[in-house]
Amino acid sequence: MKQERNHIDLAVFVAVLTLMVLSLGVVYSASSTWMMEKWGESGRLLGSHAAKVLTGFVAIFVFMQIDYHKYRKLTKPALLAALALLVVTLAAGGEVKGATRWLRLGGFGFQPSEFAKYALVFHLSVLFAEKKDRIRDFTTGFLPVMVWIGAVAALVLVQPNFSTGAMIVVISFVMLVAGRARLSHIGLTACALLPFLAGYMLLADYRVRRVMSYFDGSGAHTNHQLTQGIIGFGNGGLFGLGPGGSRQRDLFLPESYGDFVFSIVGEEYGLIGTLFFVLLFLIIMLRGMKIGKHARDDLGSSLALGITATITLYALINAGVTLGLLPTTGLPMPFVSYGGSAMVFSAAAVGVLLNISMQTDLHPRAVGAPEGVRPLDPVRTPAIGKVY
Repeated sequence: MKQERNHIDLAVFVAVLTLMVLSLGVVYSASSTWMMEKWGESGRLLGSHAAKVLTGFVAIFVFMQIDYHKYRKLTKPALLAALALLVVTLAAGGEVKGATRWLRLGGFGFQPSEFAKYALVFHLSVLFAEKKDRIRDFTTGFLPVMVWIGAVAALVLVQPNFSTGAMIVVISFVMLVAGRARLSHIGLTACALLPFLAGYMLLADYRVRRVMSYFDGSGAHTNHQLTQGIIGFGNGGLFGLGPGGSRQRDLFLPESYGDFVFSIVGEEYGLIGTLFFVLLFLIIMLRGMKIGKHARDDLGSSLALGITATITLYALINAGVTLGLLPTTGLPMPFVSYGGSAMVFSAAAVGVLLNISMQTDLHPRAVGAPEGVRPLDPVRTPAIGKVY
Protein backbone atom coordinates (compact mmCIF):
# COMPACT_ATOMS: atom_id res chain seq x y z
CA MET A 1 0.00 0.00 0.00
CA LYS A 2 1.37 3.40 -1.02
CA GLN A 3 1.69 6.29 1.42
CA GLU A 4 1.16 9.95 0.42
CA ARG A 5 2.20 12.90 2.54
CA ASN A 6 -0.95 14.92 2.02
CA HIS A 7 -2.91 15.16 5.27
CA ILE A 8 -2.97 18.53 7.01
CA ASP A 9 -2.47 18.79 10.76
CA LEU A 10 -6.08 18.66 11.92
CA ALA A 11 -5.23 19.78 15.46
CA VAL A 12 -3.89 23.14 14.24
CA PHE A 13 -6.70 23.49 11.70
CA VAL A 14 -9.46 22.84 14.25
CA ALA A 15 -7.84 25.01 16.95
CA VAL A 16 -7.54 28.04 14.65
CA LEU A 17 -11.04 27.67 13.20
CA THR A 18 -12.48 27.29 16.70
CA LEU A 19 -10.81 30.53 17.83
CA MET A 20 -12.11 32.37 14.76
CA VAL A 21 -15.68 31.12 15.22
CA LEU A 22 -15.72 31.86 18.95
CA SER A 23 -14.42 35.36 18.24
CA LEU A 24 -17.71 36.19 16.53
CA GLY A 25 -19.64 35.86 19.78
CA VAL A 26 -16.95 37.50 21.89
CA VAL A 27 -16.50 40.54 19.62
CA TYR A 28 -20.25 40.99 19.26
CA SER A 29 -20.77 40.94 23.01
CA ALA A 30 -17.76 43.19 23.68
CA SER A 31 -18.81 45.80 21.12
CA SER A 32 -22.60 45.77 21.32
CA THR A 33 -23.05 48.46 23.97
CA TRP A 34 -20.57 50.84 22.37
CA MET A 35 -22.05 50.31 18.91
CA MET A 36 -25.56 50.95 20.23
CA GLU A 37 -24.36 54.11 21.95
CA LYS A 38 -22.51 55.41 18.88
CA TRP A 39 -24.55 54.12 15.94
CA GLY A 40 -27.83 52.91 17.44
CA GLU A 41 -27.13 49.40 16.15
CA SER A 42 -25.61 46.79 18.47
CA GLY A 43 -24.49 44.42 15.69
CA ARG A 44 -22.74 47.00 13.52
CA LEU A 45 -19.24 45.77 14.36
CA LEU A 46 -20.28 42.11 14.15
CA GLY A 47 -20.95 42.33 10.40
CA SER A 48 -17.52 43.83 9.77
CA HIS A 49 -15.80 41.24 11.95
CA ALA A 50 -17.73 38.38 10.35
CA ALA A 51 -16.52 39.52 6.92
CA LYS A 52 -12.94 39.49 8.19
CA VAL A 53 -13.37 36.04 9.71
CA LEU A 54 -14.81 34.76 6.43
CA THR A 55 -11.86 36.29 4.55
CA GLY A 56 -9.57 34.55 7.03
CA PHE A 57 -11.28 31.22 6.32
CA VAL A 58 -10.71 31.72 2.60
CA ALA A 59 -7.06 32.68 3.20
CA ILE A 60 -6.43 29.46 5.13
CA PHE A 61 -7.91 27.27 2.42
CA VAL A 62 -6.13 29.11 -0.39
CA PHE A 63 -2.66 29.17 1.15
CA MET A 64 -2.80 25.59 2.40
CA GLN A 65 -3.05 24.52 -1.25
CA ILE A 66 0.10 26.37 -2.37
CA ASP A 67 3.43 24.56 -2.07
CA TYR A 68 5.46 26.62 0.38
CA HIS A 69 8.59 26.18 -1.76
CA LYS A 70 7.04 28.55 -4.31
CA TYR A 71 7.56 31.45 -1.90
CA ARG A 72 11.35 31.11 -2.06
CA LYS A 73 11.70 33.57 -4.97
CA LEU A 74 8.92 35.84 -3.77
CA THR A 75 10.01 36.67 -0.22
CA LYS A 76 12.56 39.36 -1.11
CA PRO A 77 10.21 41.30 -3.45
CA ALA A 78 7.46 40.94 -0.84
CA LEU A 79 9.69 42.30 1.92
CA LEU A 80 10.84 45.20 -0.27
CA ALA A 81 7.17 45.96 -1.00
CA ALA A 82 6.43 45.83 2.74
CA LEU A 83 9.23 48.32 3.44
CA ALA A 84 7.88 50.61 0.72
CA LEU A 85 4.39 50.42 2.23
CA LEU A 86 5.78 51.31 5.66
CA VAL A 87 7.48 54.38 4.17
CA VAL A 88 4.28 55.40 2.38
CA THR A 89 2.36 54.94 5.63
CA LEU A 90 4.68 57.37 7.40
CA ALA A 91 4.21 59.90 4.62
CA ALA A 92 0.51 59.57 3.84
CA GLY A 93 -1.04 57.13 6.31
CA GLY A 94 -3.99 57.76 8.55
CA GLU A 95 -3.26 58.90 12.10
CA VAL A 96 -5.02 57.19 15.01
CA LYS A 97 -4.27 58.25 18.60
CA GLY A 98 -1.08 59.98 17.57
CA ALA A 99 0.32 57.06 15.55
CA THR A 100 0.46 56.70 11.77
CA ARG A 101 -0.17 53.00 11.25
CA TRP A 102 -2.93 52.69 8.65
CA LEU A 103 -3.15 52.93 4.89
CA ARG A 104 -6.50 53.59 3.24
CA LEU A 105 -7.11 52.12 -0.22
CA GLY A 106 -10.54 53.11 -1.40
CA GLY A 107 -12.94 52.10 1.33
CA PHE A 108 -10.54 49.62 2.87
CA GLY A 109 -7.76 50.13 5.38
CA PHE A 110 -4.99 47.88 6.60
CA GLN A 111 -1.85 47.98 8.72
CA PRO A 112 1.30 47.47 6.62
CA SER A 113 3.15 46.45 9.79
CA GLU A 114 1.13 43.21 9.87
CA PHE A 115 2.18 42.41 6.31
CA ALA A 116 5.79 43.45 7.01
CA LYS A 117 5.94 41.21 10.07
CA TYR A 118 5.10 38.06 8.12
CA ALA A 119 7.09 39.15 5.04
CA LEU A 120 10.15 39.32 7.31
CA VAL A 121 9.43 35.88 8.81
CA PHE A 122 9.20 34.38 5.32
CA HIS A 123 12.36 36.07 4.05
CA LEU A 124 14.38 35.15 7.13
CA SER A 125 13.32 31.53 6.61
CA VAL A 126 14.64 31.63 3.05
CA LEU A 127 17.90 33.25 4.17
CA PHE A 128 18.47 30.64 6.88
CA ALA A 129 17.77 27.83 4.41
CA GLU A 130 20.22 29.27 1.89
CA LYS A 131 22.99 30.36 4.26
CA LYS A 132 22.87 27.26 6.49
CA ASP A 133 26.10 27.26 8.54
CA ARG A 134 27.22 30.56 6.98
CA ILE A 135 24.75 32.25 9.32
CA ARG A 136 27.42 31.74 11.99
CA ASP A 137 29.78 34.08 10.17
CA PHE A 138 29.15 37.63 11.38
CA THR A 139 30.06 39.50 8.20
CA THR A 140 28.56 37.35 5.46
CA GLY A 141 25.81 35.59 7.41
CA PHE A 142 24.58 37.36 10.53
CA LEU A 143 25.00 41.02 9.58
CA PRO A 144 22.96 40.93 6.31
CA VAL A 145 20.11 39.28 8.20
CA MET A 146 20.23 41.98 10.89
CA VAL A 147 19.98 44.67 8.20
CA TRP A 148 16.59 43.33 7.13
CA ILE A 149 15.41 42.99 10.73
CA GLY A 150 16.61 46.48 11.62
CA ALA A 151 14.98 48.07 8.58
CA VAL A 152 11.54 46.61 9.30
CA ALA A 153 11.69 47.21 13.06
CA ALA A 154 12.91 50.81 12.65
CA LEU A 155 10.13 51.78 10.23
CA VAL A 156 7.52 50.29 12.58
CA LEU A 157 9.01 51.98 15.65
CA VAL A 158 8.89 55.45 14.10
CA GLN A 159 5.13 55.22 13.40
CA PRO A 160 5.34 55.05 16.51
CA ASN A 161 4.41 51.45 17.32
CA PHE A 162 6.73 50.23 20.05
CA SER A 163 4.93 46.98 20.88
CA THR A 164 4.85 45.68 17.30
CA GLY A 165 8.40 46.85 16.59
CA ALA A 166 9.70 45.15 19.72
CA MET A 167 7.81 41.95 18.87
CA ILE A 168 9.34 41.92 15.38
CA VAL A 169 12.79 41.98 17.00
CA VAL A 170 11.88 39.25 19.53
CA ILE A 171 10.41 36.92 16.89
CA SER A 172 13.43 37.49 14.65
CA PHE A 173 15.81 36.63 17.49
CA VAL A 174 13.86 33.43 18.20
CA MET A 175 14.29 32.48 14.55
CA LEU A 176 18.00 33.37 14.69
CA VAL A 177 18.49 31.00 17.61
CA ALA A 178 16.63 28.23 15.79
CA GLY A 179 18.58 29.06 12.61
CA ARG A 180 21.83 28.20 14.41
CA ALA A 181 23.23 31.73 14.56
CA ARG A 182 25.96 32.22 17.15
CA LEU A 183 24.54 33.06 20.57
CA SER A 184 27.43 35.47 21.08
CA HIS A 185 26.36 37.46 18.01
CA ILE A 186 22.74 37.50 19.17
CA GLY A 187 23.72 38.49 22.72
CA LEU A 188 25.99 41.33 21.62
CA THR A 189 23.32 42.65 19.27
CA ALA A 190 20.69 42.52 22.01
CA CYS A 191 23.00 44.42 24.39
CA ALA A 192 23.61 47.05 21.70
CA LEU A 193 19.86 47.45 21.13
CA LEU A 194 18.91 47.88 24.79
CA PRO A 195 20.18 51.48 25.16
CA PHE A 196 18.47 52.41 21.90
CA LEU A 197 15.14 50.90 22.99
CA ALA A 198 15.43 52.51 26.42
CA GLY A 199 16.00 55.90 24.82
CA TYR A 200 13.10 55.33 22.45
CA MET A 201 10.77 54.60 25.38
CA LEU A 202 11.80 57.81 27.13
CA LEU A 203 10.62 59.86 24.14
CA ALA A 204 6.96 59.32 25.09
CA ASP A 205 5.61 60.03 28.56
CA TYR A 206 2.79 57.50 28.25
CA ARG A 207 5.28 54.66 27.62
CA VAL A 208 7.33 55.71 30.66
CA ARG A 209 4.21 55.83 32.83
CA ARG A 210 3.13 52.36 31.72
CA VAL A 211 6.49 50.79 32.54
CA MET A 212 6.96 52.65 35.83
CA SER A 213 3.45 51.83 37.02
CA TYR A 214 4.10 48.18 36.22
CA PHE A 215 7.33 47.98 38.19
CA ASP A 216 6.12 50.00 41.19
CA GLY A 217 2.98 47.88 41.42
CA SER A 218 0.54 50.70 40.75
CA GLY A 219 -0.46 49.58 37.26
CA ALA A 220 -3.93 48.40 38.20
CA HIS A 221 -4.56 51.66 40.07
CA THR A 222 -3.28 54.18 37.51
CA ASN A 223 -4.32 52.41 34.27
CA HIS A 224 -8.11 52.61 33.91
CA GLN A 225 -8.27 50.07 31.07
CA LEU A 226 -6.19 47.53 33.00
CA THR A 227 -8.26 48.08 36.15
CA GLN A 228 -11.52 47.43 34.33
CA GLY A 229 -10.03 44.42 32.55
CA ILE A 230 -9.00 42.79 35.84
CA ILE A 231 -12.45 43.51 37.28
CA GLY A 232 -13.87 41.63 34.28
CA PHE A 233 -11.81 38.54 35.12
CA GLY A 234 -12.95 38.81 38.74
CA ASN A 235 -16.61 39.02 37.71
CA GLY A 236 -16.28 35.84 35.69
CA GLY A 237 -15.26 33.57 38.55
CA LEU A 238 -15.01 29.90 37.68
CA PHE A 239 -17.80 29.49 35.12
CA GLY A 240 -18.41 33.07 33.96
CA LEU A 241 -21.53 35.18 33.55
CA GLY A 242 -22.50 33.45 30.32
CA PRO A 243 -22.39 34.62 26.67
CA GLY A 244 -23.53 38.24 26.43
CA GLY A 245 -23.47 38.64 30.21
CA SER A 246 -20.49 40.97 30.45
CA ARG A 247 -20.92 44.09 32.55
CA GLN A 248 -17.54 45.59 31.75
CA ARG A 249 -18.46 46.02 28.08
CA ASP A 250 -21.12 48.54 29.19
CA LEU A 251 -18.69 51.44 28.65
CA PHE A 252 -16.52 50.51 31.63
CA LEU A 253 -13.73 48.80 29.65
CA PRO A 254 -12.61 51.02 26.73
CA GLU A 255 -12.41 49.27 23.35
CA SER A 256 -13.09 45.93 24.98
CA TYR A 257 -13.38 44.27 21.55
CA GLY A 258 -9.73 45.04 20.72
CA ASP A 259 -6.58 44.50 22.75
CA PHE A 260 -8.51 43.71 25.95
CA VAL A 261 -10.99 41.26 24.44
CA PHE A 262 -9.50 38.48 26.58
CA SER A 263 -11.01 40.20 29.63
CA ILE A 264 -14.46 39.74 28.12
CA VAL A 265 -13.64 36.05 27.57
CA GLY A 266 -12.74 35.77 31.26
CA GLU A 267 -15.86 37.59 32.39
CA GLU A 268 -18.37 35.71 30.24
CA TYR A 269 -16.78 32.25 30.22
CA GLY A 270 -14.90 32.29 33.53
CA LEU A 271 -11.71 30.49 34.39
CA ILE A 272 -12.88 27.37 32.54
CA GLY A 273 -13.46 29.27 29.30
CA THR A 274 -10.22 31.21 29.68
CA LEU A 275 -8.24 27.99 30.07
CA PHE A 276 -9.99 26.57 27.01
CA PHE A 277 -8.79 29.51 24.90
CA VAL A 278 -5.28 29.08 26.32
CA LEU A 279 -5.45 25.36 25.50
CA LEU A 280 -6.23 26.15 21.86
CA PHE A 281 -3.12 28.33 21.60
CA LEU A 282 -1.09 25.66 23.39
CA ILE A 283 -2.21 23.14 20.76
CA ILE A 284 -1.13 25.53 17.99
CA MET A 285 2.26 26.00 19.66
CA LEU A 286 3.00 22.32 20.30
CA ARG A 287 1.75 21.10 16.93
CA GLY A 288 3.48 23.96 15.11
CA MET A 289 6.78 23.08 16.77
CA LYS A 290 6.31 19.44 15.82
CA ILE A 291 5.56 20.38 12.21
CA GLY A 292 8.78 22.40 12.16
CA LYS A 293 10.74 19.50 13.64
CA HIS A 294 9.46 17.06 10.99
CA ALA A 295 9.51 19.47 8.03
CA ARG A 296 11.15 18.05 4.94
CA ASP A 297 13.78 20.81 4.66
CA ASP A 298 15.32 23.80 6.44
CA LEU A 299 12.95 26.22 4.74
CA GLY A 300 9.86 24.42 6.02
CA SER A 301 11.36 24.02 9.49
CA SER A 302 12.27 27.69 9.87
CA LEU A 303 9.01 28.90 8.36
CA ALA A 304 6.89 26.68 10.64
CA LEU A 305 8.79 27.91 13.68
CA GLY A 306 8.49 31.58 12.67
CA ILE A 307 4.73 31.36 12.07
CA THR A 308 4.15 29.41 15.29
CA ALA A 309 6.29 31.79 17.36
CA THR A 310 4.51 34.84 15.95
CA ILE A 311 1.01 33.59 16.78
CA THR A 312 1.75 32.09 20.20
CA LEU A 313 3.98 34.93 21.45
CA TYR A 314 1.29 37.46 20.55
CA ALA A 315 -1.31 35.37 22.41
CA LEU A 316 0.94 34.93 25.45
CA ILE A 317 1.76 38.63 25.73
CA ASN A 318 -1.83 39.74 25.16
CA ALA A 319 -3.02 37.41 27.92
CA GLY A 320 -0.24 38.60 30.21
CA VAL A 321 -1.15 42.25 29.61
CA THR A 322 -4.87 41.82 30.26
CA LEU A 323 -4.09 39.94 33.49
CA GLY A 324 -1.69 42.67 34.63
CA LEU A 325 1.32 40.34 34.49
CA LEU A 326 3.06 42.44 31.81
CA PRO A 327 3.20 46.19 31.06
CA THR A 328 0.30 47.38 28.91
CA THR A 329 0.90 47.11 25.16
CA GLY A 330 -1.25 47.34 22.05
CA LEU A 331 -0.88 43.78 20.79
CA PRO A 332 -4.07 41.96 19.68
CA MET A 333 -5.12 38.44 20.63
CA PRO A 334 -4.62 36.44 17.39
CA PHE A 335 -7.88 35.26 15.76
CA VAL A 336 -9.94 36.72 18.64
CA SER A 337 -9.47 40.51 18.77
CA TYR A 338 -11.35 42.70 16.30
CA GLY A 339 -9.11 43.69 13.39
CA GLY A 340 -8.86 42.76 9.74
CA SER A 341 -5.14 43.01 9.00
CA ALA A 342 -4.05 40.79 11.87
CA MET A 343 -6.85 38.29 11.22
CA VAL A 344 -6.25 37.87 7.47
CA PHE A 345 -2.45 37.80 7.49
CA SER A 346 -2.34 35.40 10.46
CA ALA A 347 -4.89 33.13 8.77
CA ALA A 348 -2.84 33.10 5.56
CA ALA A 349 0.26 32.21 7.61
CA VAL A 350 -1.62 29.31 9.20
CA GLY A 351 -2.53 28.12 5.72
CA VAL A 352 1.19 28.02 4.91
CA LEU A 353 1.85 26.14 8.15
CA LEU A 354 -0.78 23.55 7.17
CA ASN A 355 0.83 23.17 3.75
CA ILE A 356 4.15 22.43 5.46
CA SER A 357 2.39 19.82 7.61
CA MET A 358 1.01 18.17 4.45
CA GLN A 359 4.56 17.52 3.29
CA THR A 360 5.79 15.78 6.43
CA ASP A 361 5.53 12.16 7.55
CA LEU A 362 3.26 13.18 10.43
CA HIS A 363 -0.03 12.60 8.60
CA PRO A 364 0.36 9.99 5.85
CA ARG A 365 -2.74 9.33 3.77
CA ALA A 366 -3.32 5.70 2.90
CA VAL A 367 -4.19 4.96 -0.72
CA GLY A 368 -6.64 2.09 -1.04
CA ALA A 369 -5.36 -1.33 -2.07
CA PRO A 370 -6.52 -2.94 -5.33
CA GLU A 371 -10.07 -4.28 -5.31
CA GLY A 372 -10.34 -7.59 -3.52
CA VAL A 373 -7.08 -7.14 -1.63
CA ARG A 374 -7.27 -6.40 2.08
CA PRO A 375 -5.07 -3.37 2.99
CA LEU A 376 -2.21 -4.11 5.34
CA ASP A 377 -2.32 -2.76 8.86
CA PRO A 378 0.18 0.14 8.92
CA VAL A 379 0.65 -0.22 12.67
CA ARG A 380 1.79 -3.82 12.33
CA THR A 381 3.83 -3.36 9.15
CA PRO A 382 7.15 -1.57 9.77
CA ALA A 383 7.88 -1.24 6.04
CA ILE A 384 4.95 1.11 5.57
CA GLY A 385 6.08 3.60 8.15
CA LYS A 386 5.04 4.84 11.53
CA VAL A 387 1.55 6.21 12.00
CA TYR A 388 1.08 9.31 14.13
